Amino acid sequence: MTLPKPEDLAIRSLGECRFSSPLQLGAASGEYHGEFMPDAAKVRFYVELESLDARPDDLFFERAGPRERLFFDPTKVRAAIVTCGGLCPGINNVIRSAFLALKYNYGVPEVYGIRYGYRGLNPAYGDGFLLLTHEMVETIHLQGGTFLGSSRGPQPVGVMLDTLAARGIDMLFCVGGDGTQRGADAIARAAREQGRSLAVVGIPKTIDNDIPYVFRSFGYGTAVEKAREVIAGAHAEAKGAPNGIVIVKLMGRNAGFIAAGATTASQEVNFAFIPELSFDLEPPNGFLAHLERRVLDRGHAVVVVAEGAGQHLFGDLPAERDASGNVKHHDIGTYLRDRIIAHFRDRRIEANVKYIDPSYIIRSVAANCDDAQLSDRFARYAVHAAMAGKTDLLIGYWHGLFVHVPMRLVTSRKKHLSPKSSLWLSVLATTGQPALMVNAPPLEPPAS
Repeated sequence: MTLPKPEDLAIRSLGECRFSSPLQLGAASGEYHGEFMPDAAKVRFYVELESLDARPDDLFFERAGPRERLFFDPTKVRAAIVTCGGLCPGINNVIRSAFLALKYNYGVPEVYGIRYGYRGLNPAYGDGFLLLTHEMVETIHLQGGTFLGSSRGPQPVGVMLDTLAARGIDMLFCVGGDGTQRGADAIARAAREQGRSLAVVGIPKTIDNDIPYVFRSFGYGTAVEKAREVIAGAHAEAKGAPNGIVIVKLMGRNAGFIAAGATTASQEVNFAFIPELSFDLEPPNGFLAHLERRVLDRGHAVVVVAEGAGQHLFGDLPAERDASGNVKHHDIGTYLRDRIIAHFRDRRIEANVKYIDPSYIIRSVAANCDDAQLSDRFARYAVHAAMAGKTDLLIGYWHGLFVHVPMRLVTSRKKHLSPKSSLWLSVLATTGQPALMVNAPPLEPPAS
């Protein structure tokens, strides 16, 4: 990874902050996040160093929080919230908390929801604006999905910007993953080029937890919790039949955080596969040989695989892309199921193989307590940033603190699970699987 330069962390502002905040907060700086936060408050990029002698040039994120002076007059602001991409636990919490912060903390008279993602900003699809009220959002946090609806894929930037201008929108909150934030960056840049005072603030939404500079995105904890429940059922199924084998496919297009997190939370998984690591299938050192030994020794096995794992096994088979441009991976879950069935059949070993894909169920549920709190804080910090005229940024979460991250930095790469991390080491300890099956030592043949 190429490390950012100090200038890469600079946050754009729409101009001078001329209005006093209506928030009744203290002015002294400190650790308590409820106080006004000066722009000079920073969070170190590096919080741990091997030695002071090896200290690199200092890098700092601007710390998020309410500002004492605002760019916008809260009584004359119109705000809009848009949710894009796939579903994720906590989206409705973000919508509700952003609305409540705008309406009751700052006194913003009009807050709109944009229906069905960025297409709601394209008049070709009809009027996508919904004036939000307290009654509309009162109980949405108890539901999964997104109250506003969502969609994938870009829309013409000029059309979206003109639509926002025609409706008098001063600030746009974009809830979504990397594709959504690329769109937000394009809108912010176009507004800047045209001299329009539009604050565009991103709120990171990715169930895969793969947005950089966000240690944990909302929805990830709920996904791991629900995945653990599925794995518990898979374990019962596997133990309930002779030589029972259950494969559970979890979400994780390019990053294996859900698979790894659910594996360590469950402690009942015997093999876990993530997109960041390739693996062999064939004997003598491949997965199928290790699975056979496991089943013959213990009578059952649970296999967890992230949706983006094992794509190398499909060779040159072409892959399609979705409306957002993301590669639609080949189905590794059914592929493993069929290969396992064939392997045990060819070896004339009884095996009862089952396959579970709970992806859409896991991503569609309401947020648990931790994610509900995290969603609330992401939303409120986004509102504080926009009211202060900050734009083209994402609310990040860095070493336990909320920070402002330039959008161009967020969209430059994805976050991945390092195979050399303590999390993956925990997975290997939990499952007992070889660190790299490609290089695993040959297994002795099972006893006859």
